[in-house]
Amino acid sequence: MSLLTGKRVLIGLTGGIAAYKVCEVISRLAKDGAEVRAVLTSGAEAFVTPLTVATLCRHPAYTDESFWNSVRGRPLHIELGEWAELIVIAPMTANTLGKLANGLADNLLTNTILASTCPVLVAPAMNTDMWQQMSVRRNWMQLLEDPRFHGVSPGSGRLACDRVGVGRMAESDRIVTHIASLLHSNGVKDLEGRHVLVSAGGTREYFDPVRFIGNPSTGKMGVAVARAAAHRGAKVTLVYGSVTPEVVSDLTGIRGVSVANSEEMEERLLEFLPEADWVVMTAAVADVKPAQKYGQKLPKTKLPEALPLVPVRDIVGQLCQRKQPHQRIIGFAAQTGDIVTPALEKLRQKKLDAIVANPIDVPNSGFASNFNQAVFIDADGNQSSIDSCTKLELAHYLLDWVGRL
Repeated sequence: MSLLTGKRVLIGLTGGIAAYKVCEVISRLAKDGAEVRAVLTSGAEAFVTPLTVATLCRHPAYTDESFWNSVRGRPLHIELGEWAELIVIAPMTANTLGKLANGLADNLLTNTILASTCPVLVAPAMNTDMWQQMSVRRNWMQLLEDPRFHGVSPGSGRLACDRVGVGRMAESDRIVTHIASLLHSNGVKDLEGRHVLVSAGGTREYFDPVRFIGNPSTGKMGVAVARAAAHRGAKVTLVYGSVTPEVVSDLTGIRGVSVANSEEMEERLLEFLPEADWVVMTAAVADVKPAQKYGQKLPKTKLPEALPLVPVRDIVGQLCQRKQPHQRIIGFAAQTGDIVTPALEKLRQKKLDAIVANPIDVPNSGFASNFNQAVFIDADGNQSSIDSCTKLELAHYLLDWVGRL
């Protein structure tokens, strides 16, 4: 079951060209089992039609003409405000931002916001000069001071006006991911004040400039943990090795540090350890590396028949040795067959606070998949099994569980 299944999400569209991108958000929410309703301002209707939005929602769309309609004898904005578990405003114009920041309501959407108490996710989109106006920046910061409101900051790129700069509405994947996180946490920033250090991806141990020992890790699990923690208010540092490029294409709100091999990963993790409260080691670090590294590419005729290997330093073990009493270090063990026994051995040998055992030899799990399943094991050997789910869901379940350790 998805984090979105059965959840009630109200989408508010305002007048910007990015409204067409929200259609993808609505479609994905509906396909993942959410109940979706939509309100279009008069400006939004100039860019997308209520019929388009209604078709994607599988429910009639509301406009300002609907304002005086009643539901069971009650005003529509009251009904919608009480119905929604989460409200998403995308795109959010400078005009609507100004209204929300100052508690103003002059249409169905803004009245619904004031008549609701659920979390609100806002995704601004506007021209770069508009976004950089002092008054707009002030309204943005003022809005985010309200704990109800959560922001998905605009990205950079070529805008519809041909200006290149900040102002593009966040991509649909980033918005949907944040929606799922807020529905899980109910908008509560329970990790505020914590620093979560996450490792992700694989390492590449080169023996010449083009050949290396590596593994198929894509970094998806580690990035999911980093994003989930950031959505819940944590300060997050993500140290990542070899990853699929699109996985780390947008790390807004996360300090991302790229490394190439196990030595660099060790160096950066030890650097950031003192400021971390939780360390989540999802990275697939190599166990061995070539004993010799050649400075130039070896021709085929000179490749060694046997490649001498040496062990890679135990990064997790070093972190655990340096751990302070308030810190928690959680390891990952990607296994085939019996996943629990080797994970327990790793847990005790390295003196971890907990470990996540996950299979890599079953469908929809492990490397490169968008899904995962796992057994969480604490230092006392207590186990909690998580059935197949998205990696973002698993990340949230893990953060919940670590918080109870």
